[in-house]
Amino acid sequence: MKTKDWFTDWFNTKYYHILYKERDNSEAQLFMKNITEFIGLKKAAHILDLPCGKGRHSVFLNSLGYKVTGGDLSENSINAAKNYENDSLKFKVHDMRAAFKNKYNAVFNLFTSFGYFEDDQEDILILQNIKNGLTSNGFFVFDFLNAVLVKENLVEEETKSVDNITFHIKREITNGFILKHISFFADGENHSYTERVKYLDLEKMTSYLEKVGFTIEHIFGDYHLKTFDAKNSNRLIIVAK
Repeated sequence: MKTKDWFTDWFNTKYYHILYKERDNSEAQLFMKNITEFIGLKKAAHILDLPCGKGRHSVFLNSLGYKVTGGDLSENSINAAKNYENDSLKFKVHDMRAAFKNKYNAVFNLFTSFGYFEDDQEDILILQNIKNGLTSNGFFVFDFLNAVLVKENLVEEETKSVDNITFHIKREITNGFILKHISFFADGENHSYTERVKYLDLEKMTSYLEKVGFTIEHIFGDYHLKTFDAKNSNRLIIVAK
């Protein structure tokens, strides 16, 4: 029986990066441009990208002129991201459940990187750490899947071949979690992992944010910053202070 959290294992494997290697950077970059302009983030601002993975958002934010720190629990991801470091772009291994030493003008939590934990209190602790890690007028940008739309359009089974690996994917929503079971044969053995994020709709996320003293300023439904519509929007994007 695995004792580690699912994300500690899965995000640290090369297979995670193989499966998701075709992620659309142009869409991510459009979002970064749009959201930083919308909130009026000055070029001297220091942004924390948490968790940052291999740093694709961090690198682009830095190219826009911002000082950026990327934090992630995966040592493999951070080691890869460190190749991009410069005077105003740094990466470090960091668990979101641990408090920050610095204060940031903005904290970005992107690409559905929240709601991993069984206990609500752990998710709320992360939000408290983020709140405590912001300057007095700092922004929290939260980018999550739209749980309502996922539920309505759940693809229960799917097969995806990438780099000669056939990934078998099964999805379900159970006990308040959206589960994605991934199994495949590679490097001479069978592998199986389950991604698990909490079913967080706007109402539940609002209650989380309010618990730690955040005020929601704006809610968007996609990377073009269109108004959020629970039935049709691809994303749930919240800007809070």
